[in-house]
Amino acid sequence: MLQRILSTCVLVYALLGPCATAAFAADAGPVELNRASEAELDGLKGIGPALSRRILEARGQAPFQDWNDFLGRVPGVGPRSATRLSAEGLTVNGQPFDAAPGKPARSKYRTTAEEPPAR
Repeated sequence: MLQRILSTCVLVYALLGPCATAAFAADAGPVELNRASEAELDGLKGIGPALSRRILEARGQAPFQDWNDFLGRVPGVGPRSATRLSAEGLTVNGQPFDAAPGKPARSKYRTTAEEPPAR
């Protein structure tokens, strides 16, 4: 009987554990890039072990001044990934990423039908 109860508890935890962890992480608030641990960085969607190591190596040389400094010093991070990371809660000196105004991002889907050239 005890074995059945324990196995049920393990099953419930296995099924609900990731959901509870994700809910807790979402409520944790922003993650400051200049203070985050490797575990905190790994906890953000879009940052894996390799990227967190590159971030920590660059931060070890000097703290990041702003998002442009971060983008310039960490290989493999561009404006698109910075936008996603900021949406996940990453901040640099308390500031979320604000993409510079300019060309709108190019969509991979066509928004208007192209007409064939006139003959």
